[in-house]
Amino acid sequence: MNSIANYAILTGAKGEKAPQNRAFSTNDGEIPHGNASAKALLRLREIIWSGELAGGTRIAEMSLVERVGVSRTPIRAALMRLEQEGLLEALPNGGYAVRTFSERDISEAIELRGTTEGLCARLAAERGAPPVLIREARDCLAGIDAILQSGALSDDDFERYVAYNEKFHQLLVEMAGSSVIAQQLERITSLPFASPSSFVVSQANSPRTRDMFIVAQAQHWQALQAIEQREGSRAEAVMREHSRIAQANLHEAVSGQSHSALPGVQLIRRR
Repeated sequence: MNSIANYAILTGAKGEKAPQNRAFSTNDGEIPHGNASAKALLRLREIIWSGELAGGTRIAEMSLVERVGVSRTPIRAALMRLEQEGLLEALPNGGYAVRTFSERDISEAIELRGTTEGLCARLAAERGAPPVLIREARDCLAGIDAILQSGALSDDDFERYVAYNEKFHQLLVEMAGSSVIAQQLERITSLPFASPSSFVVSQANSPRTRDMFIVAQAQHWQALQAIEQREGSRAEAVMREHSRIAQANLHEAVSGQSHSALPGVQLIRRR
C-alpha cells in the first residue's frame, strides 16, 4: 500500500495537519510560516523516513539546499524543527546527524503512552466524561465498525481507519479534562513511532490486519463502556493492555516479520 506509506511519511511526527488526521502524531500545527519553510520541512522529513539518509549520517546544509531547492534559511529552520521532533540530533561541533533509536527506546515510549492513556481513561470514568465527547467517541467507533464490515480493507478503508483511530485517542484525552496530562501525552506521542497509529502502517499488507483491528476495536469499545459506567480501574487496565498491540507491531517491524515496510524502520536498532 504505497499510498499509506506516503501518507505516513509526509504527515510525519509532530507536524502538519493532514486532510483528516496524522499517522504519526496527534499534535496540531506548528509548521513554520512560508511556502519555502513548509516545503523544506516536508521534504527533509520525507528524506529521513524513506531511508535516503542512513542513521548517523551528518547533515550537510548546502547539499540540502540543492536537493530541496530552497535557501539556507528555511533549511536551517527545518533542521531545528526536526531536532525538536527527535529525528535529528545536534552534534557537539555544530550541525546535525540523523538520529537512530533502540528498540527499547521505542518500547518504553509506547509503554509510557499506554500508561498515560490508561490514566486518562481512569480520570474520565471517575470524573464523568462530558456527554458530547461520549457521543463523538461512539460515532468514531461506529465508523470503524463500518470499515471492518468488509472482508478486505482497501487503501481508502485503511486511511479512514487511521483517522478514526487517531480521533478516538484524542477524544480519550479530552474526556480526562486535564490540560497537564494532555500536554505530557502530546510530548510522548510526538516522539517518533510513539503515536497510536505509528505501527498500524506496518500492518498494511499483513494477512492478519483485519483480525488485529477487530481486537483493537473491541478494546476501544470496552474502554468507552468502562468510562460510561464509571469503572475507572477497568478503563485504565483496558487502555494499558491496548498499547500491547503496538508493542507486538514494533517487534514484527524490527524483526522483519511485518508484511509491509514501516516508514523509518531503518532508524530502529535491535536491542
